[in-house]
Amino acid sequence: MRTVLRVEKVSKAYKISRGTGSLRQDFQSFWARLRGKEDPNTPIGSPAKSRWDAEQHFWALRDVTFDLKEGQILGILGHNGAGKSTLLKILSRITAPTEGVIKIKGRIASLLEIGTGFHPELSGRENVFLNGSILGMTRREIRAKFDEIVNFAEIADFIDIPVKRYSSGMYVRLAFAVAAHLDAETMIVDEVLAVGDERFQKKCIAKMDSLRHNGRTLILVSHSTDTVKNLCTIALCLKAGEMVSFGAVDKVVKAYRDYAS
Repeated sequence: MRTVLRVEKVSKAYKISRGTGSLRQDFQSFWARLRGKEDPNTPIGSPAKSRWDAEQHFWALRDVTFDLKEGQILGILGHNGAGKSTLLKILSRITAPTEGVIKIKGRIASLLEIGTGFHPELSGRENVFLNGSILGMTRREIRAKFDEIVNFAEIADFIDIPVKRYSSGMYVRLAFAVAAHLDAETMIVDEVLAVGDERFQKKCIAKMDSLRHNGRTLILVSHSTDTVKNLCTIALCLKAGEMVSFGAVDKVVKAYRDYAS
């Protein structure tokens, strides 16, 4: 299998001001970080290893490295704040890494959160063509997939209504249908599927499994270890912006449960 995604020592830092409200405490914290010492104002019970540096940068990701091959489904595990969404935004090219390199073969379709990539004033029909155009598809290619997209999303009666009037469930159904049916080599899906009902979630999982067997590569973020074990062929666990484990699903799930307990 050929490698379709390579992530090499990717890190992401954000410049954020985090004053304590006291000039003296701010100076104490700054001076400690400048000398590489522990912050004396760190609350009891906070982790000793800080994700901040002396220049007040918050490191959302640190040195993430992995390869993904054609036809694999990568499951990404981690608690809130672990860096999962930051990694997905970098892979989707919504934001750029501070350090490191990402190499991607082909096109990527992303479903990160409700409404991402949709224009609220446009109809469902117009947004399908808009998303296809963003992926680099011709109108002819989009037309060939259009009926299949609408049928999968189960919104035929509402396809010409502005999407700002859609319920969250309708939004998710159309967004997933567009991402799954337009021809992109890699598909990225965040936990957004949790918004849909159980029947549609099962439908989406079956579709992703079908895409994998057709050679498509998928990246899935989930808090459900059962979903990752049942669907994914490889997994990654993040904690505080760093990789805890990568590789066989059972090994990564165990690492996630160990640090979560």
